[in-house]
Amino acid sequence: MGFNEFISSIFGNKASRDMKEIQPWVNKIKAVYPEIAALDNDALRAKTDELKANISNAAAEQRAKVNELKAGIENVELEKREAVFAQVDKIDKEILEIYEKALDEALPTAFAIVKETARRFTENEEITVTANDFDRTLAATKDFVRIEGDKAIYQNHWVAGGNEIVWNMIHYDVQLFGGVVLHKGKIAEMATGEGKTLVATLPVFLNALTGNGVHVVTVNDYLSKRDSEWMGPLYMFHGLSVDCIDKHQPNSDARRKAYLADITFGTNNEFGFDYLRDNMAISPKDLVQRQHNYAIVDEVDSVLIDDARTPLIISGPVPKGEDQLFEELRPLVERLVEAQKKLATQYLTEARKLIASGDKKEQEEGYLALFRSHKALPKNKPLIKFLSEQGIKAGMLKTEEIYMEQNNKRMHEATDPLYFVIDEKLNSVDLTDKGVDLITGNAEDPTLFVLPDITAELSELENESGLSDEQRLEKKDRLLTNYAIKSERVHTINQLLKAYTMFEKDDEYVVIEGQVKIVDEQTGRIMEGRRYSDGLHQAIEAKERVKVEAATQTFATITLQNYFRMYHKLSGMTGTAETEAGEFWDIYKLDVVVIPTNRPISRNDMNDRVYKTKREKYKAVIEEIEKMVNEGRPVLVGTTSVEISEMLSKMLAMRKIPHNVLNAKLHQKEADIVAQAGQSSTVTIATNMAGRGTDIKLSTEVKAAGGLAIIGTERHESRRVDRQLRGRAGRQGDPGSSVFFVALEDD
Repeated sequence: MGFNEFISSIFGNKASRDMKEIQPWVNKIKAVYPEIAALDNDALRAKTDELKANISNAAAEQRAKVNELKAGIENVELEKREAVFAQVDKIDKEILEIYEKALDEALPTAFAIVKETARRFTENEEITVTANDFDRTLAATKDFVRIEGDKAIYQNHWVAGGNEIVWNMIHYDVQLFGGVVLHKGKIAEMATGEGKTLVATLPVFLNALTGNGVHVVTVNDYLSKRDSEWMGPLYMFHGLSVDCIDKHQPNSDARRKAYLADITFGTNNEFGFDYLRDNMAISPKDLVQRQHNYAIVDEVDSVLIDDARTPLIISGPVPKGEDQLFEELRPLVERLVEAQKKLATQYLTEARKLIASGDKKEQEEGYLALFRSHKALPKNKPLIKFLSEQGIKAGMLKTEEIYMEQNNKRMHEATDPLYFVIDEKLNSVDLTDKGVDLITGNAEDPTLFVLPDITAELSELENESGLSDEQRLEKKDRLLTNYAIKSERVHTINQLLKAYTMFEKDDEYVVIEGQVKIVDEQTGRIMEGRRYSDGLHQAIEAKERVKVEAATQTFATITLQNYFRMYHKLSGMTGTAETEAGEFWDIYKLDVVVIPTNRPISRNDMNDRVYKTKREKYKAVIEEIEKMVNEGRPVLVGTTSVEISEMLSKMLAMRKIPHNVLNAKLHQKEADIVAQAGQSSTVTIATNMAGRGTDIKLSTEVKAAGGLAIIGTERHESRRVDRQLRGRAGRQGDPGSSVFFVALEDD
């Protein structure tokens, strides 16, 4: 017995302790369920109203006190108002604590109501109830409910995410477990296919009974709209209003109304941007959000870890932001890049020849030429191909070490012959003297693209005698103006060089309808509304010859990390949170609880297959795909970049193997492609997390053939992303397999 097993045998592991803590809650739900199941439809709805009234009455006295204090604030002297507001805040916190106790008391009954409602929708095509005002309003806009006399008739089928669905889900015990975890403000880790969307209905319904609002946060607008339409009728049947902010324009009355709904769906970014817009509002009537009460974050690891550090920014125009140099300087940069390309090709040809010779001195010269080619154009495809050959990259890195010694003292010897030097690690491009000479050409001022030493010049000016204060000031202004002009010119050149040499179309970005749109390197999705900062986006627009947008400045910014920490209660769900449990606790004080699967996982997770070179690895990947297709199994191929997806697609096309690729250009069809990914002999290529939130369902024929085959083309730097890919197979006890192909040349 190992040490960990020994400790577990004495204290038990965390998962079993969590289950022991939650089991009594599940027992209470199951105990009250028969009583709820015995109620007729009207009585079932009346039970919800009863719970609402009990929760509201629990804090009635405190709410009355708050209203009294707020009503009398105008009669309080200005200097004493702060104390009144502090008292209001204190009572507000008391109210939230009272509500939490009341919600805990209501939990068994509320969860039983949701489960029973789900059962009735599953087993009946129509549910008839006595119509109330809410039903009549609903019937005017929704097609799943109609009014006949004094009766409201709810159907069990409706449109969600553009598809007609028939409700056929009833909560399992493990989903009740998950619901309790979410209500308690924790993260529920549930495997793919365990019905996380259905789990959320339990705590969402319960917490919406306070009337303070519940936010359900998703990673993209398709999921927020789909889930609000899919789960909405379950809530609406009990008189709870549901809306989705992504369906309405920012700052509109419709969006304000969406926030006033009992349950509000939306994407993480839109919730964050609305908060920023509210902070920029001039009048209270322009505000759309209310207090941040309770949020459930779907794909919580993606939102609170992966995206959380990227700030949301609202920017606006800069005065004279249209006056830019990008288009003016583009021809010079194109000349520079063309000259560098020729130089990089020459060095690469020279390197191949010299490295192949048996002479040691010639080989050293060859590796220097190769290093220069790398510093000139690291993304050059022939260079990348040559570096993938055995021992070549190691030889070049050895040469680099020589020139990096003593704090890069000799680096200039290697880089002086180039026009500019690219450092991929630092994401920088620096012009050399040779490059400056090329773009200065016959210009009268040879220092046109050279930044002056402004500190030395200002110091010299201070020490210059015989100048009046006015002359000194005038000269100083001239120096600073000259520096500002040259600084902008050099900055523009550098950003254009970056755009031409480090950013590739259909990899880092795409051009759609005359606009440059960034592609998320993790997911392959288009990042709508995002722009590269510091003029880089304008440089790419100039390169692609689309309209160069005006320069902008930041008006308001917040990280998702800071935004979500404002909620009174926060919880989340995902298939993979355990690996980041420490980070969730440190940043958000969120505990991760692993929920067991409803059925045992029968997926076969195989050991990694290791190859010497990338070429051998990709050849083996294609052969494995071909083998699975011939067996009638669907294949999901996970890649770490859009570039690898495109390359595999070309290789499959050469073998005449039909397949789908999930990338930035097809992001709108994402859910449809993923939904079809479980059909016999279907091959789907997807970047890391693309397609999450959509189940891959298998036919009986596919299950008999062995289920969904997951193939990873390399290990991701985050183990969690690998687990996400693996988790796509083996849902609800389905058969399946997963294997990762790894090459010694992988990054």
